[in-house]
Amino acid sequence: MDTYRAFVAIIISFVILLGYQYLFVGFGNKSPAPVEQTQEQPAVVAPGTTADTAAAPTAPPAEAAAAVVPTRPSRPAREIIVETDLYKAVVTEDGGALKSFVLKEHAESMAKDSPGKELLMAAADQGMPLKFSWGSAAPADLLYDSAAQEVVFGKDGKAELIMKAGAGNGLEIERKFSFDTKSYLIDLAVKVTNTSNQPLQGIAQLHQVNSPFEGKNASSTFLFTGPSAFINGQLHEIKAKEFADGAKTISGKIEWAGYASSYFLCGILPVADSGVNFTMQGTDAVAATTVAGNLDTLQPGQAKEYAYRVFYGPKKLTLLQDLGFNLDKAVNFGWFDVIAKPTLWLLNFFYGFVRNYGIAIILVTVLFKAVFWPITQKGMKSMKNMQKLQPKMVKIKEKYKDDPAKMNQEVMNLYKTYKVNPLGGCLPMVLQIPIFFALYKVLLQCIELRHAPFMLWITDLSAPDRLWIGFDLPYLGGLPVLTLLMGASMFLQQKLTPTTADPTQAKIMMFLPVVFTFMFLNFASGLVLYWFVNNLLAILQQYMINRTSKPVPEKAR
Repeated sequence: MDTYRAFVAIIISFVILLGYQYLFVGFGNKSPAPVEQTQEQPAVVAPGTTADTAAAPTAPPAEAAAAVVPTRPSRPAREIIVETDLYKAVVTEDGGALKSFVLKEHAESMAKDSPGKELLMAAADQGMPLKFSWGSAAPADLLYDSAAQEVVFGKDGKAELIMKAGAGNGLEIERKFSFDTKSYLIDLAVKVTNTSNQPLQGIAQLHQVNSPFEGKNASSTFLFTGPSAFINGQLHEIKAKEFADGAKTISGKIEWAGYASSYFLCGILPVADSGVNFTMQGTDAVAATTVAGNLDTLQPGQAKEYAYRVFYGPKKLTLLQDLGFNLDKAVNFGWFDVIAKPTLWLLNFFYGFVRNYGIAIILVTVLFKAVFWPITQKGMKSMKNMQKLQPKMVKIKEKYKDDPAKMNQEVMNLYKTYKVNPLGGCLPMVLQIPIFFALYKVLLQCIELRHAPFMLWITDLSAPDRLWIGFDLPYLGGLPVLTLLMGASMFLQQKLTPTTADPTQAKIMMFLPVVFTFMFLNFASGLVLYWFVNNLLAILQQYMINRTSKPVPEKAR
């Protein structure tokens, strides 16, 4: 029994908390093997290049001549500011791309004068998102001419921005953005018209370039950041190592595709056949992605329109559910999603009353503890009784040390006589592991905790707790008060918990609080708060059992 407890505790400390993310993140959401490029699939190129001719069939001589694009005009690209209730964006005539996208309701940092969160973290020379290309006939870096230098919203809260460009070969591109001041969704319609006297072929491609939204921190190392998509009814989260040796393409019904982190998503939602291939290349630092359609041929005078929706915003579950398009699948809690999402709902439910996510975490912890209280009570009593039977078990083992079969028989008879279940203490722990997993995922991933204050020195429940003491501590910076309290509570819990372990096992168990304390040093303070409160409740329950527990009566056998 005690060996089991020691084993489970060690597994929780070294595998569940650290190995879980590496073993299970995306497990069950694995992307299929890269789809082999075919003649009708676009070659993967960085935005602004024209190498996608490799994807198109061999062009007739007239088309090949039309693909030669003249030198781009030298005038500087103008910038158009779009400001809604939710964000402030800058659209540039250089490729008709986004140059900046700042969220108003989410700050860059905890500083009082912090600006809004910028989602476009890649440098301009690395590429800008939402550039459009159409085969070699229309590269992504065309210079567009905007119909207006400002975007004015009407009384209905809607506005449009139209931009046009000529490829110099008779192909004309018109881009129309449609904005809504109350929504993160942006409609983008791209009309391609062949005004030449010869047929032209091309593949519509909408490009993105992204870098991680958040700086590197201890929590982010456990969480996914990179290309993400919902294709063929399945979530794909593609790590950079999967396209480190070359571009990777996933084909199928694309509901949305883009770049995601724990808190934010830059996604493209192609309409109809505007997107059938999602391609990615690059590194952890900079990833270039493309949503591409099929190969199209435009006869002279013919036009075709491609439609997209664009979502640049926070990965708040209720917001994404309201928007639809399966955007809520971007909030991925893995195997324990069925528990994690109701847990997140509970967290927000309590927040609606107390207006403090720290207190909401405490209430959720108390609620879960109350639900499991009867089961835990039986388990703790069973462990207490096992401890009381220890002297009798020692005698049996000594008496039948040369007869293992008889020893086991006598031990089982002892359990039966005193109505003790040797596995009774294990069940509560096993049942609570999924709950811990779910809370772990929720408290590390939900955007609600980002920059959410609790009290005193804990001003960000998504960051490690640190109390500034006037000078920097090596490695730590400030003093991790809550984490130390958590470790102390765990130590006290171990002291109160009955054990039948030998001295070596007992020492291992008493060392676990130290291990947990070091592991939790850089974990989100919201997770530490949950663990601390859970320990306090467990201490209370164990104390009550220890006070009411009666000694095992002597019985003749």
